[in-house]
Amino acid sequence: MEQSAPMDTDTFWDTVEAARTEAASTGEALDGILVRHLAGKPLREILEFQERFDVWHDALYRWDVWAAAYLIGGGCSDDSFMDFRAGVIAQGRHWYERVAEAPDCLASHPLVASAPRGPERPEDLFYEAVHYVAAKAYERITGDEDAFYDAWRDFEAAARPDTDRGEPDMGEDFDFDDDQEMARRLPRLAALFIEA
Repeated sequence: MEQSAPMDTDTFWDTVEAARTEAASTGEALDGILVRHLAGKPLREILEFQERFDVWHDALYRWDVWAAAYLIGGGCSDDSFMDFRAGVIAQGRHWYERVAEAPDCLASHPLVASAPRGPERPEDLFYEAVHYVAAKAYERITGDEDAFYDAWRDFEAAARPDTDRGEPDMGEDFDFDDDQEMARRLPRLAALFIEA
């Protein structure tokens, strides 16, 4: 597969925002709309979308973001944290950039501010299906559910042949069950989710 410039930031976020606008007006699930939008693009662009998605997803792999997910979700496993990062991407560029800068800003997000304390969590912020939109779009075009993963291996190897896949820098680790530490680091979210 020949190399070319990856999908740029604006194109990625324009795709997400267009799907969000359509979801807001039709009530259809965002992931389904993203699949449909991506299925109208060339196969290479679907792979480029996945590459950009992975970049943004990986950039949120930090302890402070995980702590925010932990408070909002009433706990947060590894898998749930993957879904949370996908959900932040699904909220669009504005919220993504705010969360990347200061995860405590999520206290003012409408899904969080209205979230009840307890076992219910805002599912649109723990949005597992967004992980799979590129694969589903690729399958829709090719009719082969494995075609995306085969193409992705080749694409990723060509796009990042010498990438060091070592452990990412997640920032400073801290105890999510230490209410005082959580209140110090995420005061607005702690005020919503930690009982005084």
